[in-house]
Amino acid sequence: MIIESRMTARKMFFAGKWENREQSIIIRDPQDNSIIGTVPAATKEDMLKCIEEAKKGAKISADLPVYKRMEIINKAADYVEVNKEKYAHTISLEGSKTIREATKEVTRAIQTLRISAEEARRINGETISFDQMSGSENRVGHYYRFPIGVIAAITPFNDPLNLVAHKIGPAIASGNAIIVKPATVTPLSALLLAEAFAEADLPEKVLSVITGRGSEIGDTLVTHPDIRMVSFTGGLQAGEEIARKAGLKKLGMELGSNSPAIVLEDADLDDAVESTVSGAFWAAGQNCLGVQRIYIQESIMDVFQTKFVDRTNKYVVGDKQSELTDMGPLISEKEAIRVENLVNEAIEKGATLLTGGKRNGAFYSPTVLTNVPENCTIAKEEIFGPVVLLYPVVDLDAAIEKSNDVDYGLQAGIFTKDLNKAYRAIGKLDVGGIMINDSSDYRIDAMPFGGTKNSGLGREGIKFAIHEMTDPKVVCFKLPNS
Repeated sequence: MIIESRMTARKMFFAGKWENREQSIIIRDPQDNSIIGTVPAATKEDMLKCIEEAKKGAKISADLPVYKRMEIINKAADYVEVNKEKYAHTISLEGSKTIREATKEVTRAIQTLRISAEEARRINGETISFDQMSGSENRVGHYYRFPIGVIAAITPFNDPLNLVAHKIGPAIASGNAIIVKPATVTPLSALLLAEAFAEADLPEKVLSVITGRGSEIGDTLVTHPDIRMVSFTGGLQAGEEIARKAGLKKLGMELGSNSPAIVLEDADLDDAVESTVSGAFWAAGQNCLGVQRIYIQESIMDVFQTKFVDRTNKYVVGDKQSELTDMGPLISEKEAIRVENLVNEAIEKGATLLTGGKRNGAFYSPTVLTNVPENCTIAKEEIFGPVVLLYPVVDLDAAIEKSNDVDYGLQAGIFTKDLNKAYRAIGKLDVGGIMINDSSDYRIDAMPFGGTKNSGLGREGIKFAIHEMTDPKVVCFKLPNS
């Protein structure tokens, strides 16, 4: 397959039609800041019109029989699969991921769509025993789940295809209409997914992918009374702002984390090192599940630290399009500078730099710190960059206490061969998911995904997203007295 090295202007997917606008947004490759294309800059008026069209689309989508929804979603997945190289190239070009990371994301997006098609047939209700209450002996009934209407989806830059698939797939599977506002810096992958659904003959008005600046169209999308749910993946501050503004509607939010991993003295150290290095530096650390803190039992601290730093130093940083590259740039030089400032603050307050700590434009080297004081920003907040903190701990209880001592709780990992210790961690860690003998950075697209505390509201994962995107309707028959 021949793939163009650079892209031209792309239109946005407005209620099922490809449309342009007079104003545009330039999309750049963060690796060298070169221009790779443009997309339309939608206005507030555009968004208002789009919502009106989506209201019509919601009725169309709700009337689609289940087999038709499944057929459309599977056809979209087929299209992505046939054009896999094109999709991977686009992800890597507009974002931070290496071509190997981007290829894996495309594979996951295909699976996300296929699972969505399968889950469409499993949106079930159940019978209700109305005769459990005296006086209701002659009543029978059930409930079923129905689509809620128009869903707004706001997606981030770090998984510009699969996280969009996690919004669109369940929405269509459950008979809703959806408007996607992709990250301003990485809209091309989302538009390619819209292309797949257009090729799959999705009825017009059911799906829109609207490109534009959040400051121009974001408030209109999340505050509009005809939007029945906002599904948002992004930062805590933006999530809190949406929650304040949204009004009376459903909210589904994944807001990041400061994920811990625990390594006990009975762990397979080589496996723990390999898993946590990958977990810390995958996608340049711009990953909500990324390993940020590692608590290592004191008896193995020196050995683990040496192995971890050695493996980190072998990480290949460079050209995203090379199959040999392990890590590319951050999404922008501004983000790299932000990470650099956080690391420098920690060092100034007494942290020890074991490796890394160097910036070159948007690139920031894989960085390992230890002796990080608790009053550093980097110790409590999400880094969202290729930086990991190592801490010695006396035992599991100390590791659990420290792991919970942040305002986030998305996922955690623990490395141990002791089943009792594993289950103690499972019971005590205040997170949405616990990976045993793996880092926090593990997920399959069918599992419930979300966190506690400031890590968000609700759960994604197709079956669970569909539950959020539907409501139960009760049906009760009063029968004649026999």
